[in-house]
Amino acid sequence: MGLTLAAFAVLVPEYDAGIAFFRDVLGFELKEDTDMGGGKRWVRVGRPGHTTEILLARAVGDQRDAIGQQGGGRVWLFLRTDDFARDHKAFTAKGVVFEEAPRHEPYGTVAVFRDPWGNRWDLIEPTPPAA
Repeated sequence: MGLTLAAFAVLVPEYDAGIAFFRDVLGFELKEDTDMGGGKRWVRVGRPGHTTEILLARAVGDQRDAIGQQGGGRVWLFLRTDDFARDHKAFTAKGVVFEEAPRHEPYGTVAVFRDPWGNRWDLIEPTPPAA
């Protein structure tokens, strides 16, 4: 089987706010929400039919300073689409604010947006490979 990227964590201020954004705005599925006791939960979200998941980690203590800054101010999350226009329109209708107009690059059509906590994302439709 080899190695597979199974999940990565995104810091959020509260679990339910994270679930709401990923499920209701980006269209992710809630894969698991297990109460671990002491106010801690194991919350996994992911795109339907895909195996890589995001673990929503409620920041505590000094971790709160890193909410929205996990990428150091750079785009560090890349959401690939097969229909940029469709998803750009749908996200905008759900309140996502893009930092820029869509642009066409050699690698695809792309625009940067921020999630509610400040993390920068690329919405990208890759250019099809040359025949």
